Amino acid sequence: MMHKTCLTIFVLLCYTTLIKAQVTEQQINIEQHYSFNPDSLIHHIKTLSSDAFEGRRTGTAGAEKAKQYIINKFRSLNVTPLIQDYQQPFTFTTRGKTYKAINVLGLIKGSKKPEEYIVISAHYDHEGIQNNQIYNGADDDASGVAALFAFAEYFENHLPTHSVILAAFDAEELGISGSHYYVNNSIVPLNKIKLNINMDMISRNDKNELYAVGTAYNTALKSVISNYKSATDLTLLMGHDGQDGKQNWTHASDHAPFHKKKIPFLYFGVEDHKDYHKPSDTFENIHPEFYKNAVKAIISIFGTVDAMQL
Repeated sequence: MMHKTCLTIFVLLCYTTLIKAQVTEQQINIEQHYSFNPDSLIHHIKTLSSDAFEGRRTGTAGAEKAKQYIINKFRSLNVTPLIQDYQQPFTFTTRGKTYKAINVLGLIKGSKKPEEYIVISAHYDHEGIQNNQIYNGADDDASGVAALFAFAEYFENHLPTHSVILAAFDAEELGISGSHYYVNNSIVPLNKIKLNINMDMISRNDKNELYAVGTAYNTALKSVISNYKSATDLTLLMGHDGQDGKQNWTHASDHAPFHKKKIPFLYFGVEDHKDYHKPSDTFENIHPEFYKNAVKAIISIFGTVDAMQL
């Protein structure tokens, strides 16, 4: 009887090992399938965070230049305008000053569920010029905007199941104003937006750690992230959602207005680094391999959730 039990345990262990190996191999294939041009990714973050864009402060010439860069890239990647000429202008007042800002909104029509939407977002504004120093905002958040282009590259050859809104929000640094305006003036019905995937600071981390925030509020998304197997040395972690004693990022970026409207979200970001909101947040200080792996992981996770019943 003992011999049979040992044999059974041995068979189960072998089977479990085989399944884990198959899952890992499958994940590697998925990440290869959801590939993009890494050279283009690096080129775009380098360009958007260059001095020519003057830190992309909302309402400045640098922000206007960034907005046009995004529109031109969307056009070249066959991203359809969600609104006339991709632009959703709005005005807001903060700290006694009135700003004119513009969200840039593109659309990829879904192949099977075109009337249901996933919003993939990043903010293109940053801190601009202060005390004669340019705050280039490479990680924050040229990294997220360049990742939007990686998604668009992927969609050229792999149409999503759901329709996808690629949203480059303005004025995140000024009270998360761009995404607030969008959810309160949505081009599509809010009840048709099934998920927001937000990317803000995804291009550098000394520990190769990327956080996915939002799983504490949605069991299906928690299952997706907890079962994720990376084909690289990137570690994807859950947390920073107010339940683990760490800084709560639930309302830290453009996913917050979606969460307030009870729309599920996944926010991908890294923990603050020494160059956060400093002039030293430059292209030279990003971690290119980590960045490529992070974008690959996010696109892979999108592929999983896009196939789900949201």
